[in-house]
Amino acid sequence: MAGLKLVPLLSRRACYRLAGAAGALAAKFDRRGREVASANLEAAFGSQFSPARRAEIVRESYQHFARTMLDLFWSPRLSRENFAQYFEFEGIERAQAEIAPSHSCIVGAFHYGNFEWLSLACGWLGFPSAITTQEFKNPLLDGFFQKLREQSGHATVPREGAIIKLYKVLRKKGRAALLVDTTLPPHHPTVVIECFGLKTIVTVAHAWLQDRTGVPIIPLYCEPLPGGRYRVVAQPKVQPPKGATHQEIAQACWDSFEPVVRQNPAPWLWAYKHWRYRPAGATGYPFYAQESSAFEQIASRPDYAKLDRSALPEAASSSV
Repeated sequence: MAGLKLVPLLSRRACYRLAGAAGALAAKFDRRGREVASANLEAAFGSQFSPARRAEIVRESYQHFARTMLDLFWSPRLSRENFAQYFEFEGIERAQAEIAPSHSCIVGAFHYGNFEWLSLACGWLGFPSAITTQEFKNPLLDGFFQKLREQSGHATVPREGAIIKLYKVLRKKGRAALLVDTTLPPHHPTVVIECFGLKTIVTVAHAWLQDRTGVPIIPLYCEPLPGGRYRVVAQPKVQPPKGATHQEIAQACWDSFEPVVRQNPAPWLWAYKHWRYRPAGATGYPFYAQESSAFEQIASRPDYAKLDRSALPEAASSSV
């Protein structure tokens, strides 16, 4: 904890360079994570990248994640008055118009670029939201991270019963924010979507909330710029017609984002197991993907849209 408190004492340049070095070291010594990341890239892009280029993308992905974490620790240096000097913005005015007059929406974010600073920027931009976070075994860490993540006006929501709390916030014309590319085991309420031409299973939380409240989902991502700056991009709202299934809603969110990763893959979190399960007999999946009868059942039910209250999904554990 004491070490983390020293990070804000660093200059911006020193923090940026330290994170780059830490990420490069992690990529070098985390053999298992490196293998997962390389397998993910090969599954998503096939032979588009040479082995050398894949290794480079893996290293860069580790560096982006390291910067996300160290930047969160450095974030007490940010404020409503100075945060804009570290950001560029795209699509924010359109997003504000799309959610007017109530300003209620579901912010759908991705494990791309600096998703922690994306969260903070959204708060200072006028989108303070109810956000869910992953609990730590050490309660001291919970309080530390909560303080960092709430500094721009967000309210963190404990994961236990989070979906009900987010639903109540939206019913009161508030905002909720989730990481929508979170993979969950099939015994959780989930949906199966197509991701880089492969089936994967993701949280249904954002789709359930959109279906129940009718508020639009605004997909956002935060792409890195040179020197430790970022560009926050708000994509056009996702508001499917009434009666759309949860699978269709979740697929629409992903479809808005996949071209971003195809154009610049390194900022996505490739060491994450995005394809934990695969259809029986399917090929082209990463080595860690396992066959699952529960996964098969969900994949064969595209109308998995109407959940009763007793089957409410756990919200994605996220920091946005």
